[in-house]
Amino acid sequence: MDAVVTALPWRLEDIDFSRVDASRVKDDEPLFFLLCSASFVESGSDLYTRNLVDYYRDDQDVAGWLGLHWEPEELQHGRALRAYIEHVWPDFDWESAFNSFFDEYSQRCTLEEFEPTRALELAARCVVEMGTATLYRSLAEYAPDPVLRELTTHIRTDEVRHYKYFYLYFNRYNSLEGNGRMKVLAALVRRLLEIRNDDAVCAIRHVVNHRYPERANDQAYADRINAAARKLIQRNVSADMSVKMFLKPLNLPARMQSGIEVPLTRMLHFALR
Repeated sequence: MDAVVTALPWRLEDIDFSRVDASRVKDDEPLFFLLCSASFVESGSDLYTRNLVDYYRDDQDVAGWLGLHWEPEELQHGRALRAYIEHVWPDFDWESAFNSFFDEYSQRCTLEEFEPTRALELAARCVVEMGTATLYRSLAEYAPDPVLRELTTHIRTDEVRHYKYFYLYFNRYNSLEGNGRMKVLAALVRRLLEIRNDDAVCAIRHVVNHRYPERANDQAYADRINAAARKLIQRNVSADMSVKMFLKPLNLPARMQSGIEVPLTRMLHFALR
């Protein structure tokens, strides 16, 4: 697997960072923290990929796609965001902050966090990809700088494509496991509620500790940063797209789906608050 080279859908090397208008973004603290936290999680995706590959190790179709496509694309997201951060905020020691984050993240990113069956874990992965597609679409809508808009649009397109693969594999496994809608819904909701905490919150805490050492371990300050970042996302979120992506693994009849889209839109906004 390691010897195979797959073409990426876009290349970081083709992004012209000389076009960055740093004056439009350098004083935007919520944006800075959002980009840093996203870059940390994306840059640590190889660890999560190894866990997923291990979980699906006897399925060469799923494991092969994860290792040859999903992982390289996720890692490119991390490199691209890091490059942008270092261009706009050159005084921030990205590597030290990331290493600190990864020391903690790697301890809790384990197979024990996965759903109990392969189909349900793939359904949960659809929620994660929905969340990242929502995040990057929001950032692309908000981005005051054209290069940031270009980057986040590329990443958002990748995340939507990843969602489609996880959904395809979910359907394949669920046809074998026969999980009912309630089991699938429970897995979806569990992962949706986790969007409120975990990786991004951990990442922002480490960004705060390295950008403002005097605020290290100041939970109240970190909470304010998280709230400001979530408000930025929420102001630019496409709830209709996100809810449709969330509901898709349930394969609901059209009338039933339309009846629950409104309360789920409220739940999504709660998750992003």
